[in-house]
Amino acid sequence: MAHGAHRTPLLPPRPDLGLARDCEVCLGWGTVVTRDGDHELCHACQAAPADDRDAIPSD
Repeated sequence: MAHGAHRTPLLPPRPDLGLARDCEVCLGWGTVVTRDGDHELCHACQAAPADDRDAIPSD
């Protein structure tokens, strides 16, 4: 018997398709599926959000 995927309350991440257009890792989708079946932003073409600590100059 076949079973469907488990439902998750989390929405999949929203990639920037302009950055993903020519990516060979995600094939232009901007996301990849992990071994656990979760969608994650592609590490090759999607920039990680800037950390707030990097934006504040240290004294």
